[in-house]
Amino acid sequence: MTNVIDINDVKLADCERQPCEIWTRVMGYHRPVSEFNKGKKSEYYTRVCFKEEKAINSMNKNLAMAAE
Repeated sequence: MTNVIDINDVKLADCERQPCEIWTRVMGYHRPVSEFNKGKKSEYYTRVCFKEEKAINSMNKNLAMAAE
């Protein structure tokens, strides 16, 4: 019999948690965001993630308008 763990049953105290370090690519190499200067951190947090579905819909709409 296999043991199944329900994720809702897992409880961690704050002292048991481990911080997660976020890395990103800057100027061709990867660096942790925690080492960015104040300006670069601000720029990083205002970035917008690329969404392929949104881009495809926009492209299809532009193609339809061009065909008219």
